Amino acid sequence: MRSLSLPGGPTERSTPLPGPHPLLGVDGIPATEPYLRSVGTLFRAFRDQDSGCVSYGVQLPDGERWFVKEATTPAAQASLDRAWTFHRAVRHPAIVPQLHRITVAGAHTAAVMPWHPGESLYGPARARFRALPLASVLRAVDRVLDAHLAVEAAGMVAVDLYDGAFLHDFGADVLRLIDLDEYRPGPFVLQEDRLPGSARFMAPEEWHHGARIDIRTTVYALARTARLLLDAGDGERAWRGTPAQLAVLDRATRPDPAERFAGVREFTAAWRAAT
Repeated sequence: MRSLSLPGGPTERSTPLPGPHPLLGVDGIPATEPYLRSVGTLFRAFRDQDSGCVSYGVQLPDGERWFVKEATTPAAQASLDRAWTFHRAVRHPAIVPQLHRITVAGAHTAAVMPWHPGESLYGPARARFRALPLASVLRAVDRVLDAHLAVEAAGMVAVDLYDGAFLHDFGADVLRLIDLDEYRPGPFVLQEDRLPGSARFMAPEEWHHGARIDIRTTVYALARTARLLLDAGDGERAWRGTPAQLAVLDRATRPDPAERFAGVREFTAAWRAAT
């Protein structure tokens, strides 16, 4: 018998059900999509992704909804492996977790996550989000910062944080973080020419081979998050916050990392004091 009760998860179900869970209780399958169709109904598929992953929304017969993300290339598998390490180290209510992974055809893996309703803020939903009352946007920003206090406490740093990582449930007015697959232990020295990410969120050091990437780099990305979410448009000419808040963000995004806040905790304290 099995029972499922996940705080903040896809369902409130806790009724015992027979047998192992078809997603959380299976270790290996021959192919992902046929298996998902055999245990439930596919209601979404994300096939053309730059990440090299294919993802599915699947509903099981008892009503549970899940998100399954499968690596289809070596680079995508390396990213999913990083994500698995990250989610073992960091848990926070705002971060959608990877709860289980399944080996596919003995060669690669698929990660199993709770399904949450919402819209990614990378695209048309961004304008809808910016039109929300200021209090709602401030709550969302604070939730992002609070999640990164847990990231910092685990010794991890943010990589590839951008508006596509923000899933906003407009009905519940709740923001969650998804696809934090590039987060990794820090500090580290950049071995490539640049890190993956959106130029609007990236710190100067993320563009240089041999640069030190540390928690001050995360501070920069978080400050850019606040700056972009609290602006009424993409041109950054319609700031909805206060001068005191903007001063905090200016310090957090200085080109020299040594001139920024020392970490997420210090930055968050200054932001909350200004807010």
